[in-house]
Amino acid sequence: MRNEREGVEVGVAFDTAGERGSFADGLADPGAGRAVTPDDPVRIASVSKLVVAIGVMKLVELGRLDLDADVSDMLGYTVKPPGRRRPPVTLRMLLSHTSGLRDHDDQYAIPLGERLEAVLRSPHSWDPAHPPASGYFTYSNLNFAVVGSVMERATGERFDRWIRRQVLDPLKIDGCFNWPTCSDAAIARAVVLTQDGKPIRDDLRSRRPDCPVFVREGQPCDLSRWVAGENGALFSPQGGLRISARGLARIGRMLLNGGTLDGARILSRASVEELLRPQWRFNGSNGATDDGFYCSYGLASQQIGIGGQGCSDDGAGDGTPRVGHAGEAYGLRSGLWIDRVQRTGVAYFVTGLAADPPRGRSAFRQSEEQAFRRSLSLLRPTRHKGEADVGERRR
Repeated sequence: MRNEREGVEVGVAFDTAGERGSFADGLADPGAGRAVTPDDPVRIASVSKLVVAIGVMKLVELGRLDLDADVSDMLGYTVKPPGRRRPPVTLRMLLSHTSGLRDHDDQYAIPLGERLEAVLRSPHSWDPAHPPASGYFTYSNLNFAVVGSVMERATGERFDRWIRRQVLDPLKIDGCFNWPTCSDAAIARAVVLTQDGKPIRDDLRSRRPDCPVFVREGQPCDLSRWVAGENGALFSPQGGLRISARGLARIGRMLLNGGTLDGARILSRASVEELLRPQWRFNGSNGATDDGFYCSYGLASQQIGIGGQGCSDDGAGDGTPRVGHAGEAYGLRSGLWIDRVQRTGVAYFVTGLAADPPRGRSAFRQSEEQAFRRSLSLLRPTRHKGEADVGERRR
């Protein structure tokens, strides 16, 4: 249980039929003294990428995108490392972090009125030793600025609006990227992200932010300047999703159910399989694993607990393979993980953490491991006095 002065800890456990249990400790808004609940939206960080990939697969099903086509054809300019011949960069590479793109100085945060194309022309945005088609894994937020741009070109619609209408609304989730499309009720329940006791993100006080996107100092926040595909980074597809733990659980249930939720078809079963299957596996030299955290990765989905050389990705500590995604930014750590064999899952987040919180027994941090395992404990059957010690096996 987290100390309220240190942030919040929230978790939900679920199976294919519904929620199995939840917990919520701490203050969502320390300034107002408002307690957190599992329905309160938070900037969930990189778990956002999984939701973006669901949107991509929906467009693939509609025939508007192709995972293996050159994204240059969609964007109208050549996407390649400067000075190199042209191995095509594809959505499959971007979603699996094998495109050769890399982050530096947060260049993936592109201000309103500036163009992704200029960022991609910089040699600093590319790994010189591992170009596209090399199969080398380097986790990069810039991949998702490109994905967002491609989605806007395919739809002709602003990224945040399309994904709300075509992904979140069908899932009956009151979520949004960077706040413009969330309801007033969600705005009023925002979880304030803090570090060192100070608010650093989403201290909204029940008001929408004056500007929901990044602009240069002195520049106007005029969203009429938006041009489809020019800057897919505007609404932070790499990490800007605001969603509750219960909202994440609905996404997990949809994936466990092969693309359906509460009778509504969101994705085909084949699309879910493609989304979740590994596209890259660490073989000892073919990627940057972040101290063993990344050992297997799909289309914006991470496989954990599978073991292997140099891997330390079992945040639950129970040897069970799971698939989902983790998130980390602004003092928050989060996760959505499903067990496709037992057909169960958990969603959780913790806030108020230091920039480099204590490490756990795995490549996860202690705070993540605690929330992960606490969430999993909700899946265990309740044992009544006098009953045999059953149902306590690892799940």
